[in-house]
Amino acid sequence: MRFKAVIALTAAAMLSACGLNSVPTAEENAKARWADVESEYQRRADLIPNLVNTVKGFAAQEERVLTEVTQARARATGVNVSADDLTDPAKLEQFEAAQGALSASLGRLLVVSENYPTLTSNENFRALQNELATTENQINIARRDYNSAVQSYNTTIRTFPDAIGAKVIYGSKPMATFKATTPGADTAPKVNFEAK
Repeated sequence: MRFKAVIALTAAAMLSACGLNSVPTAEENAKARWADVESEYQRRADLIPNLVNTVKGFAAQEERVLTEVTQARARATGVNVSADDLTDPAKLEQFEAAQGALSASLGRLLVVSENYPTLTSNENFRALQNELATTENQINIARRDYNSAVQSYNTTIRTFPDAIGAKVIYGSKPMATFKATTPGADTAPKVNFEAK
């Protein structure tokens, strides 16, 4: 009888150390951080129509840039990645490429706005510009937090004893992290203040 009790306690201890709780906890944390990333991108997408309409009133002849921003927003919001897709690096790359194109077109829009001093001093435009800048910072923070949660999850499912439960019980697969998709992002820009 004692032998059976010892075996049962040993089995319970082994199972508790095999990732029964730590694997789903780490996975849910990574999924929650992904939801934060999506939320920040949605916030940016929601701000863009207001920014475009504000600029339209001042810069009607810059219709090409405004159209480009609108189309980039449509493409970016059309690429969706669900929590189930987090193990597919190709889907994350596609999502990030669409978001990168939107960031680039927003940058061109802000450059165009510099040609209109009245626009840049407009209170609505400045508020929207500040909101976008804040949102871009929050997107970077959300992506960093997501990558950190994915690193923790991927480490959990690959290390003993959690790897046993991860493979045998859950069939866990590593999640993909965000990577830089902007060409030349790994090279620091050169600044030259020489007078010509």
